[in-house]
Amino acid sequence: MKASKYTLLSFLMLIVVAAAYRAIPGRPWGFAPQFAMAIFGGAVIKDRKLAFLLPLLSLLISDVFYELLYINGIFEIQGFYSGMWINYLLFGSLTIVGFFIKNDKPLSIAKGAIAAPTIFFFASNLMTWLGSGGYNRPKTVSGLTQAFIDGIPFYTNSLVATFVFGTVLFGGFYWLKKSAISKQMA
Repeated sequence: MKASKYTLLSFLMLIVVAAAYRAIPGRPWGFAPQFAMAIFGGAVIKDRKLAFLLPLLSLLISDVFYELLYINGIFEIQGFYSGMWINYLLFGSLTIVGFFIKNDKPLSIAKGAIAAPTIFFFASNLMTWLGSGGYNRPKTVSGLTQAFIDGIPFYTNSLVATFVFGTVLFGGFYWLKKSAISKQMA
């Protein structure tokens, strides 16, 4: 029973810390732990509902933080906006990338860390372009190309963040697993 309480508490702390980090004003756009959380959840958490819940709950909490900062004039971006459900759908679907990761294989983790932000980059910029969001690029091939170019800084930061936070999550998990095995053998 204590192990499950500890696991649940760790799970909730991870969600809240990641959500708070994502809502920090002034951090580089796209440099947040949610991509890493999605692939980590998919790779490590056996209960698929919890695996999907990890990044989604973190997004929801951070959007509440964003909204509170916006309402109080501290941040210029709203937490709740029309079309936000698309981000939730995209982030949740990235958990599926984690299903294909062998969490004890660094190359497999690295492939997932590249795949998740790349899938999100193409899907979110396409959806933004189709929905006339962002900079309202024209519905032409050059407009779509420009929409993708607009997202490159976010994409670059997302790749770096996924490797940084993925290293922390997968490395921490590996270390905890190794520690537990060592204690059992002692």
